[in-house]
Amino acid sequence: MRPLNTFLILLLFGATLSAQTARVQVIHNSADAAADTVDVWLNNTLLLDNFAFRNASPFVAAPAGVPIEIRIKDKASNDTTNPIALFTFTLAANETYVVVADGIVSPTGYNPATPFDLKVYGMGRETAFNASNTDVLVHHGSTDAPVVDVVEVGAVGATLIDDMAYGEFRGYLELPTADYRIQIRDASGTVAVAEYLAPLATLNAQGAALVVVASGFLNPTNNSNGPAFGLYAALPTGGEMLELPGATLSVARAQIIHNSADAAAAEVDVWLNEVKLVPGFKFREATPFVDLPAGAPLDVALTGPNSTDPSGAAFAVALTPEAGKTYIIVANGILSGTGYNPSQPFNLYLYDMGRESAENPGNTDVLVFHGATDAPVVDVVETAAGAGTIVDDLAYGDFRGYLELATADYALDIRDETGTVTVASYLAPLSTLNLDNEALVVLASGFLDPSQNSNGPDFGLYVARGLAIAAELHR
Repeated sequence: MRPLNTFLILLLFGATLSAQTARVQVIHNSADAAADTVDVWLNNTLLLDNFAFRNASPFVAAPAGVPIEIRIKDKASNDTTNPIALFTFTLAANETYVVVADGIVSPTGYNPATPFDLKVYGMGRETAFNASNTDVLVHHGSTDAPVVDVVEVGAVGATLIDDMAYGEFRGYLELPTADYRIQIRDASGTVAVAEYLAPLATLNAQGAALVVVASGFLNPTNNSNGPAFGLYAALPTGGEMLELPGATLSVARAQIIHNSADAAAAEVDVWLNEVKLVPGFKFREATPFVDLPAGAPLDVALTGPNSTDPSGAAFAVALTPEAGKTYIIVANGILSGTGYNPSQPFNLYLYDMGRESAENPGNTDVLVFHGATDAPVVDVVETAAGAGTIVDDLAYGDFRGYLELATADYALDIRDETGTVTVASYLAPLSTLNLDNEALVVLASGFLDPSQNSNGPDFGLYVARGLAIAAELHR
């Protein structure tokens, strides 16, 4: 076996003869088992002997201004005949190159079988542009991974890379040397695939320039049980690449409830970034609880039904969910310019301590939301079980609760804020409906005076369950 020093000597010798040089680093990122360890030949000279997957050469001087042939051979090669792959390059003088070997050489066993290739980036760096930073060049080299976004969900809380396809380079990201937490998401930015730690400060990487590659397979079973997907960093000095530690996915949970009684919002499409999250979302419907990416802004837009993109949205807002929190999100208020009195502006109302089940067995936990635009401040008084006033002075747009109620059948009066004038009465048969151990959202919905509100839906109390089944509490 020839040591890597031989590679360096030969390249330097070639560079001396040519008088023009470029700087080059080579990274082995082909996850095909047939290319696990290869020999790399420059013209007819063995440069890298037994070059292993997820290893990198250091940056070295290479001949520039003249064509060179790079042949990839199996690890037991003795000459350049019948190479796995052959590439011809002419390097530009005084440039710095990062060359990544990606793709599949085997004819079967891999899906997709993206062909083996050398991906070249011609503006490489060996040190950070600013000595107080760490510069990171990112390369997508996972053959079965889709177009992805890279989102920092810790210190920065922002999308670092948008819509990166296989084979692409992006960067350099000129980052203050700190410890970061990054998510790989699908192209919509809404579905988190994996999460990693990038501990640049812990690794003492200040002043360094790194190359981080997406490597391996998202689905090893479709790829000859090959190495699993991960992020790996190549140092300018080469050697075995550093695996970025995996982290528990930072997600938030959310249920969205449509409680806007405006006829203009009777049915909407809900978009999250560029993805239609909830098509044809109707008044008094609720989604089940879903995962949302946490730690970076999400663009939420409401359009009319059958929309093809979020442009021209009737309402748009940016939300940044916090990891580990559970949200109840209620769409409420008036979009129309006329026809409603009072015209409470449309908005999304967030409660960030949501529950998907009762805290204690034998109970039903109830979160109350006042979403009736023309209803005054109210009290909720229980009259059957003797519980008395369970919600006091609830104003429009307010949440109250969770009420941790023994699972029984209750009777509720909605009263004015004095607690003396009953506006309406309802049955809440939690036991009869078998709602033991559940967490519910009860919403005041519709209009007390439809005649002042475009003859819209009547006032009522409606229940959203975690399973998205909505029901009206009966009078």
